[in-house]
Amino acid sequence: MTLFDDAVLVLKGYEDGTAGQAELRQVYLDHLSARPDGMWKACEAGHITASALVIDPSRGRVLLTLHRKLRMWLQMGGHCEPGDATLAAAALREGTEESGIADLVLLPGGPVRLDRHHTPCAWHLDVQYAAVAPPGALEAISDESLDLRWFPYDEVATVADDSVVRLVEAARARL
Repeated sequence: MTLFDDAVLVLKGYEDGTAGQAELRQVYLDHLSARPDGMWKACEAGHITASALVIDPSRGRVLLTLHRKLRMWLQMGGHCEPGDATLAAAALREGTEESGIADLVLLPGGPVRLDRHHTPCAWHLDVQYAAVAPPGALEAISDESLDLRWFPYDEVATVADDSVVRLVEAARARL
C-alpha cells in the first residue's frame, strides 16, 4: 500500500461531528482524486501534510514550536516524505523530529482533526494527530524552530491561533 492509498483510507474512515470537518474531509478526498501528486510538496495546488500535537496529559500541557518561517506557535508537523509508509508514521516522524522527544505514542483512533491553511509554499491540507510524550520527556529545539515550549492547556489561546486551540480541544476530548 502506498502513502497515497493510506491517506485515502484514513480520510474515508475519518468521522468527526464538529462543524466543517465532514466538508473538509471531502475537500481532501476530492483533492487526492484530482491530483495523483497531491501528497507531495511539489503539488503547487496544495498538498496533504501531517502533524502531531505533543501532549503531556499527566501535567495538563502541550508542547508547541515557534515555527522559524511562520513565526507562530504551532504543533509539530510538515510535509510527507517518500519514506513515510502512512500518514500516522509521517505525523509521528514530524513530532519526533521537531520536538526532539523519542518514544512518542499517537493516540488511538486516527487523526483528531483536519485543518486547511495557506502557507508560503501552498495550501496545506493538514491531517492532525495527537502524540503522548513519555514521562520525563525532554524536548530539544530543531532547526525548524525558534523556540519550543510547554504550555498548560488553558494558556494555548494566549499564544496560538484558533486552529491550534481547536486541535488542543479535539486532542483533550480524545484523551
